[in-house]
Amino acid sequence: MTEPVKGPASYFPSIEKKYDQPIEHWKELIRASPLSRHGELVTWLKTEHGLGHGHANALVAHTLAEVEG
Repeated sequence: MTEPVKGPASYFPSIEKKYDQPIEHWKELIRASPLSRHGELVTWLKTEHGLGHGHANALVAHTLAEVEG
C-alpha cells in the first residue's frame, strides 16, 4: 500500500487539472525566474500567471526545496 502524498506535492494533481500544464512547466518557470525569494515568486505566479495562493505557494516551496537540497 502506498503512502498518501503529503506536503506541497499533495497540491500537484489539482494544479495540473486546473491550469492544464504539467508540474514541470511551473517548476521550469520558477527556476528560470530572476526572482529568488519565496514570497516574490508566489506573488509573481499569482499576478503574472493567474495561480491561486495555495497552488503558487506549493509550487515555490517544492521547487526551492529541490534547488536547496
